[in-house]
Amino acid sequence: MPHTALLGELAAICGQAHVLHEGDLSAWEADWRKRARGRALAVVRPASTEQVALVVQACARTGVSLVPQGGNTGLVVGSIPDDSGQQIVLSLQRMTRVRALDHANLTVTVESGCILQTLQEHARKHGFLFPLSLAAEGSCTLGGNLATNAGGTQVLRYGNARELCLGLEVVTAQGEVWEGLSGLRKDNTGYDLRDLFIGSEGTLGVITAATLKLHPLPASRLTAWAAVPGMAEAVALLGLAQRELSSSLTGFEAMSQFALSLVAKHFPQQRVPFFESTPWCVLLENSDHESAEHARAMFECLLEKALEQGLVSDAVVAENIAQAQQLWHIRESIPLAQAQEGLNIKHDISVPISLIPAFVQQTDELLAREIPGVRLVNFGHLGDGNLHYNVQAPEGCDAKEFLRTQESRINALVYESVRSFKGSISAEHGVGSLKVDELTHHKSPVALGMMRAIKQALDPKNLMNPGRVLSAQAEQP
Repeated sequence: MPHTALLGELAAICGQAHVLHEGDLSAWEADWRKRARGRALAVVRPASTEQVALVVQACARTGVSLVPQGGNTGLVVGSIPDDSGQQIVLSLQRMTRVRALDHANLTVTVESGCILQTLQEHARKHGFLFPLSLAAEGSCTLGGNLATNAGGTQVLRYGNARELCLGLEVVTAQGEVWEGLSGLRKDNTGYDLRDLFIGSEGTLGVITAATLKLHPLPASRLTAWAAVPGMAEAVALLGLAQRELSSSLTGFEAMSQFALSLVAKHFPQQRVPFFESTPWCVLLENSDHESAEHARAMFECLLEKALEQGLVSDAVVAENIAQAQQLWHIRESIPLAQAQEGLNIKHDISVPISLIPAFVQQTDELLAREIPGVRLVNFGHLGDGNLHYNVQAPEGCDAKEFLRTQESRINALVYESVRSFKGSISAEHGVGSLKVDELTHHKSPVALGMMRAIKQALDPKNLMNPGRVLSAQAEQP
């Protein structure tokens, strides 16, 4: 068997039980959407940073490439092996410790395999908020969140994962450990190495731990669901909410009528407000450090003004936490409902907020004209300009065949429209291997040249997640 000596060395480092190369490895080899599957030489599960470093050193000596993996919940095929059977999947799922919580500094230091929801609950138990929140929070890990610069539903107020991170611990492509777990808000001592690794999708090194910002728990949190007549009114409502609520506006999600109709169709137990009578609905969240009564008064005043200005045709404010959770559950159920409807083409795009109404109108009309009957599942984080502009096959059409024949064409149409509106083809999901070829059309030669130079400097042997973010050809020195 090839690489027998390497597998033996890895077993000596991590324990035989944590070097998996036989049996069903689909949990590590198949991507979350089940659209791709690779074949690993082995799945290696280290329990400490020291073990990660030794594994990377062993692989570097033998020229075997590594694919770092957290919860394997990514959507761009960026954390599974290729089909060569020659790559090591480096699973960080055993590294789950919360190493320290600094109350005065408002920071927490956590290992990269910690589940996002576990950290949220740990912070809440100590009276703090860790605000990163996304649909996969029950299974995604902090290392993966940082490696992809995850976004989610509260970016409007707290920023992406990058804005929540103060320091990292990283194992380099050579197996050295960079200990950069500073909790400092200010540190102007040269290049910001932390920001090189955040969003690099495991192509420059392995994030093993991070020091993250915490926030005080809000005294109150209110959620409202509003019917709006169009995307232009939704954007105007966002502006009004920002003026009226300022930084207490923590969430602003937009959902199209068809997207919500899929939730009503596939999850009939969920009561979806207003969707049958309006083309768009908006979910707003207001988190305040004042009293609940003060927050509700501000929220209701905002909605009254929106009704007077014709921005909202109807609205409901959740009366309690359970009702708020039900409204958020409807929003989070859209991807699941779309999956129930059948295979689909996902686009995680961002456009300047001011241009979103024109983008939606023009791109909707373009796709309807070019591919009659196509169904658009449009929803997302309007507050930060990120839409999940997804495309479903026409009703009655074979979804698998539709993807085979139309996906490339639809991607080209949508991405060209995104470019014409000065947007990005990946707002929060990353590039992975799914969009790696598209990147060459949407990044300037200067930007790509700098990215290649960084990759060559930090991973000259191209052993860290090769073929992701940058194409394999582009990674060559």
